[in-house]
Amino acid sequence: MYAILSRQYQLVLSSRGVLLDFLETIRPEHLTQSIPSYNNDSIGSLMRHVANTYLGWLLNFLQQEQRPYFTEDNHKNLPAIRGMFEQVNLVVNDFLQQYKDDVNVPLILPREGETPLTLTPLELFTHAITHEYHHKGQLANMSRLLGYIPVDTDVIRD
Repeated sequence: MYAILSRQYQLVLSSRGVLLDFLETIRPEHLTQSIPSYNNDSIGSLMRHVANTYLGWLLNFLQQEQRPYFTEDNHKNLPAIRGMFEQVNLVVNDFLQQYKDDVNVPLILPREGETPLTLTPLELFTHAITHEYHHKGQLANMSRLLGYIPVDTDVIRD
């Protein structure tokens, strides 16, 4: 199963790479421009949210390491955004290595003041990557609202 999930993450990296390369073509100030129809979020802040979700589920919540989340300074420009995702890739790799022998083991995830969750590594990994794809659609629409024609960031592309 490890080989399959690693390959799946390679597909995520490929489509994320297409998105990051596309963001190289937009005006730098558009990375941080608030978009009213997206609750005044920006492309950069949404990218930060995606990166923080990987940290939240695969590291802080599961491992209880409490690594600091990325901040506004991490999404001000494209090199900083790429840097966030380089760190995310390390977290994902460590996660997949840790659970490579049993992605279906039930994990009890404590939640302060709430009932603990019981999830498997496969469920956590699936949640993190589908969350990224959900927001990729929003990122494409945000770029369209800023006057760009977004690129195809699907796994299967022309």
